[in-house]
Order: sequence, then structure tokens, then C-alpha cells
Amino acid sequence: MKHYHDEWIEEWCQDNGWTDLFIERSLYWAFPPGAVMPEPIPVKVLKLIKEQKGLCQQERLWLISAATITLITVLSSLLAACPLPLVIAFAFNAITVAQLEPEFA
Repeated sequence: MKHYHDEWIEEWCQDNGWTDLFIERSLYWAFPPGAVMPEPIPVKVLKLIKEQKGLCQQERLWLISAATITLITVLSSLLAACPLPLVIAFAFNAITVAQLEPEFA
């Protein structure tokens, strides 16, 4: 899952003199000022960008889906008087939480 908009990282790179940003899976690499080899964007910087910008579109979609599925399964569980639909919500929410966990943490 992408945790950042590419524009956020590009903006930081332009502001700090890093050039030639490229993305390898979910890792962001660029050339620091005066460097001849690319380096990963520092984790501190990524965390700071995340704090400032918030959730990206894909993360919002996962959270809205999790909330919707939870509401549907709670209602169906109440109507059916059966706890089984709640297992579906639990499983989907577990997957959602795992997807939202950043890779560098």
C-alpha cells in the first residue's frame, strides 16, 4: 500500500535539494545534494511528512471500507441473532490494520 502521495515526496525533495526521485516498491530514493549515489529518503522525514499531510487516498479508502463492513456485519449479526458475521468484520479489520502499518516501523 502506498502511504504517501508522490507529490508530497517530490515537494520535499525540491525544497531540500534532492533530485531524481524514484520509487522502488514502497521505498523512496533520491540523490541528496552533491551526492553521486541515490539514498533512501530518511525515515524521520517520511514520518514528518505523514504527520503534516495525514492519510493518503488509498488509506482513507481502506478505513472507510472497514467501517462500512463493520456496520453491515453488526447490523446483520443483530438481525440474524448470530455472531458469525462479526468474524468477517474482525478478519477484514485485521487485514486493514496490517495494510496501514508502515514498512519502516
